[in-house]
Amino acid sequence: MPADARAARAVRRSATPGGPSRRPTAPRRGADNPLRRLYARARRAWDRPLTAYYVIMGSSLLITVLGLVMVYSASMIQALQLDLAASYFFRKQFTAAVIGAVLLLVAMRMPVKLHRALAYPMLAVSVFLMILVQVPGIGHAVNGNQNWIYLGGPFQLQPSEFGKLALVLWGADLLARKQDKRLLTQWKHMLVPLVPVAFMLLGLIMLGGDMGTAIILAAVLFGLLWLAGAPTRLFAGVLSVAALIGFILIRTSPNRMSRLACIAATDPGPGDQCWQAVHGIYALASGGFFGSGLGASVEKWGQLPEPHTDFIFAITGEELGLAGTLSVLALFAALGYAGIRVAGRTEDPFVRYAAGGVTTWITAQAVINVGAVLGLLPIAGVPLPLFSYGGSALLPTMFAIGLLIAFAREEPTARAALAGQQRLFGRKRAAVRWNTMRRRAKARPSGER
Repeated sequence: MPADARAARAVRRSATPGGPSRRPTAPRRGADNPLRRLYARARRAWDRPLTAYYVIMGSSLLITVLGLVMVYSASMIQALQLDLAASYFFRKQFTAAVIGAVLLLVAMRMPVKLHRALAYPMLAVSVFLMILVQVPGIGHAVNGNQNWIYLGGPFQLQPSEFGKLALVLWGADLLARKQDKRLLTQWKHMLVPLVPVAFMLLGLIMLGGDMGTAIILAAVLFGLLWLAGAPTRLFAGVLSVAALIGFILIRTSPNRMSRLACIAATDPGPGDQCWQAVHGIYALASGGFFGSGLGASVEKWGQLPEPHTDFIFAITGEELGLAGTLSVLALFAALGYAGIRVAGRTEDPFVRYAAGGVTTWITAQAVINVGAVLGLLPIAGVPLPLFSYGGSALLPTMFAIGLLIAFAREEPTARAALAGQQRLFGRKRAAVRWNTMRRRAKARPSGER
């Protein structure tokens, strides 16, 4: 064999994977970057089947528990000023949380078909109760808003809070049925009867003067239309009509105009019209990074109105500082992102619309409440979901969280993972029982065996 051929064969042999002079593979660019490794690990953890299930359950539980703590801290001074026990508002909120936990467990165990069956009855009951609110002698006004029904004693009900849940369930069922029949490609089927019914609910709410709840309901409507794939022109048209109606309602109300004028206010202004907004900023500013300590708020001593309801986030910033407020925001962000994942991964149209509607509702309400406390938005009078005092707001919200958990459990991969965990838990429990029996048998005296 010629020398040149032997040299070429040697070169080819050394270039093969099993050759004697294998060239090491260069590492990929950025593979040893710790941030990339951390991101890859977090991405793998997020892609696990049960991640959304655990995130929704964990974040909602933490928000509710921290909310109970802050309700007790923020409300004790106001309760004492009203000659009530310091724990009066806390006990009522704790009772509502227990009832809400039962509703959450019921909702997460209910099949999707039963949720769809509840849509129309829940809408009918909500409309009936919102009409009763306007009946003299039955409906009652609180802070100028006619939207309460007293049930006797200290218990009262705000039907508009249940209207949010009713619109989510009914709208999701309506759009899902129309999608199954391929009717959502026609604008009239996308708008009718969803938009007229939503505007009817908005009208009943605005009769009582509750602009904040109406904004949340409008956000749910736009969320459902967006999930249904409404064209840009159609979406912009509905948004323009809603914006025009909102502008007229704000312009014709001196109270709403004064709230609009308090955005980014640093002074209470004439007649102290921006007193609440300014003292909310004072509370946040005095908290620093770690806060003044739980229970050590100064603003709750009569300076800040509604410290345990609409402005509980300001008291949280004063007592727990920036660390506490950022923790609350992170929990809401995790809850919202998990809700988006549930809505994006399902193939059931009802689940997608309902999960998207619930996520829009909770996220929009949290943004409006926090934005008002920070002075970035007008004070709308809406509570922070799962966190502020108010049983009428807590009960439907916890039921909605149960909906999200049920939908997260219904994913095929999540259902298989849960079944595997139950089998593993059953085997472990049987092994523990068997080992316990063996230890007891060995411990007996020989005469008793």
